[in-house]
Amino acid sequence: MSSDRREFMKLAGATAAVTGLASAVTPVAAQMAGQFKAVKALAFDAYGTLFDVFSVTALCEQLYPGKGNQLAQIWRAKQLQYSLMRSLMGRHRDFWGLTDDGLVWATKNLQLDLTADKKKQLMEAYLSLAAFPDVKPGLEALKKQGVKLAILSNGEPKMLEAAAKSAGIRDLLDDIISVEEVKIFKVSPRVYNLAPERMKVTNPELGFISANSWDINGAASAGLNTFWIQRSAAEVPEELGFQASAVVKAITDLAPLLRG
Repeated sequence: MSSDRREFMKLAGATAAVTGLASAVTPVAAQMAGQFKAVKALAFDAYGTLFDVFSVTALCEQLYPGKGNQLAQIWRAKQLQYSLMRSLMGRHRDFWGLTDDGLVWATKNLQLDLTADKKKQLMEAYLSLAAFPDVKPGLEALKKQGVKLAILSNGEPKMLEAAAKSAGIRDLLDDIISVEEVKIFKVSPRVYNLAPERMKVTNPELGFISANSWDINGAASAGLNTFWIQRSAAEVPEELGFQASAVVKAITDLAPLLRG
């Protein structure tokens, strides 16, 4: 066999392999695009997804030099722990109250003096949390596509309204939905069922977005399409029996995905 003939056969084989791969992948991509084209509304988690809860770290450090990062981390962990514990106990307290309780515990744990003035500064910081950089452009792109947008959060309504206005995204949202309507926190299915009801869509027409994998599992368990914002490749999904419908790196990835 001539060298030209051998080269031709190599090229033909490579082309066939690529063609076969493309034909194998295309139906899956088409199926996914078709699934997401049905989505008419999106409900976003707030804390850790739209708003950076650790943007309070700088203030924590300013008030408690050398302890700022540790305080911010423990405060957030306790806030979430109390939401889960109170849900299991059947003893609801709104998220503003839990945020206060978590701060008190964290400062006691670190043996820090939480004066009334310092407490006021730290609590008020939750009303003006920084938004992640992908949030506003991502929401603007989705809005241009005619997608209904809402927040679905553990947050207390006034907290959420203040944070959304501070971040400059309130006008992009059609609704802000709080767990206060059902008096239980995520990951109760009662919370996730609020979204399609309030946004007047069916479950298949709704997508839920969170950067928290545990939250994605809760929404998926309730029967919603889920989009996990995996901002860091080091993050691993929770082992709770459910997977996200799609995994993206930023909110700005959602508009192209829904377009298909």
